[in-house]
Amino acid sequence: MFPKALQTWARQLAEGVVAPLARRGVNPNVITVLGFAFNVMTAAVLATGHLSTGGAMLFLSGVFDMLDGALARVTSRQSDFGAFLDSLLDRYSEAAVLLALIFVFTVRQNTASVLLVYAVAVGSILSSYARARAEGLGLDAKVGIAPRPERVLILGLGLLFTGLGLPFSGSTTIAALAVLAVLTHVTAMQRLYHVWQQTRAKAKDKARRSTKATETRIT
Repeated sequence: MFPKALQTWARQLAEGVVAPLARRGVNPNVITVLGFAFNVMTAAVLATGHLSTGGAMLFLSGVFDMLDGALARVTSRQSDFGAFLDSLLDRYSEAAVLLALIFVFTVRQNTASVLLVYAVAVGSILSSYARARAEGLGLDAKVGIAPRPERVLILGLGLLFTGLGLPFSGSTTIAALAVLAVLTHVTAMQRLYHVWQQTRAKAKDKARRSTKATETRIT
């Protein structure tokens, strides 16, 4: 995960950027939907095989991910529906980008790369689901080495350097996907372990309270 200091700096920067939008009364959900639309456009560009251009657009789409939350904080318009909409469209956005890459590699008859994208997709889905399911149970699962911002950064860099003619750029997309195929599943396992620790601590606390209550009744 990005260092806390960097995350704090990014939030403050995003809040400064959205200040004019806040003064105009723009709804944060509008930014969320626009961000999703831009992700779909990015996927369309990637599907045409323009990976470097798609990588640059992927970074720009990541800006929307910061701005909607910042606008919600600045305008005090944070809501459960807004958070749900943001999470749902993030999943659709990620799926659209990965589907575009599957299409590209299918056209190129690169089966190994198609399977690699599939591994990334499964890892991304499971890591996101692990957090959502944990929070639904009242637990915390924000840990993990590769949450969505880190995934966007890694994939964006891999795509951006592909096709630039640099000596090392020929396989950067494949390298990025290989890294993500590992890190997304590591993240899911980190969240599994973190949730296990919390549930174990809760079970021990419940057992202690039960034992104490029994001893109180006996005495």
